[in-house]
Amino acid sequence: MSIVDNRKARHDYFIEETYEAGIVLQGWEVKAIRAGHVQLAESYVIIRDGEIWVIGMHISPLPTASSHIVPDAARTRKLLFRQEEINKLIGRVEQRGYTLVPLNLHYTRGRIKMDVGLGRGKKQHDKRDTSRDRDWAREQERLLKHNAVRRRAELAD
Repeated sequence: MSIVDNRKARHDYFIEETYEAGIVLQGWEVKAIRAGHVQLAESYVIIRDGEIWVIGMHISPLPTASSHIVPDAARTRKLLFRQEEINKLIGRVEQRGYTLVPLNLHYTRGRIKMDVGLGRGKKQHDKRDTSRDRDWAREQERLLKHNAVRRRAELAD
């Protein structure tokens, strides 16, 4: 079940592979995410010292958050990957010019997980091509639906 999607990610990047990662969260963050107080729009993923981190994911604290902690809404959070996945991602990102993009947050067996995409950035003309293809697919669906209705009307006569 998806909590929040980063719709901008598929618009700005060609996503070639996706990986599921756990996130190191504090208690107030889990409660806020379950309440839907999270944004992925401006977040990005980096590799530092052999570990993978998400930066810029904004989790708004609930007003009922504990009084003895000071919530930091945009702190850097560690992503949990297997070591072989980390090594593979490091090689792809450093050598081939790929980037890591947070795609969505979702629940897996009651735990909050993040899908991270390995992708290449789109140029402006690529974005226009994608938009044009999407519009043409929508137009084809409309035409097929219109033709099916017309055929049924002809068969009924």
